[in-house]
Amino acid sequence: MADPQEMSEEDKMAAEWAAALSESKGSSDVASEVAAPAESVAPASFANFAPTGTNPAAGNDINMILDIPVQLTVELGRTRIPIKHILQLAQGSVVELDALAGEPMDVLVNGFLIAQGEVVVVNDKFGIRLTDIVTPSERMRRLSKA
Repeated sequence: MADPQEMSEEDKMAAEWAAALSESKGSSDVASEVAAPAESVAPASFANFAPTGTNPAAGNDINMILDIPVQLTVELGRTRIPIKHILQLAQGSVVELDALAGEPMDVLVNGFLIAQGEVVVVNDKFGIRLTDIVTPSERMRRLSKA
């Protein structure tokens, strides 16, 4: 590992989060569950991105999209209240949400549920430890209900 004095502040924070989250069990299971659906796609469907066969260079094609930013949202809960109640809010007001205390938080990417998790605190910053990854088939089922 690099000398801590030479590490940037961002690298130090990333190392702290990695150490804190390495305690979570099944992280390798999550990675294999996420990677497995991509292998089931027929190579002919994406001939430009996935050559036929198990070519080690095929993994390089995904590098073209790795830097595309997406909106990640962790949702604690929701509620509907009339505008007159919003106008009455002041510092110290409490807004009741539909989620129960201790209930898993929803993790959304571009508005679509991809996982659930629990809140963690590392160095006075909030984060989320993923406890359940939504499978592609479950995502499709939820989309068809909407």
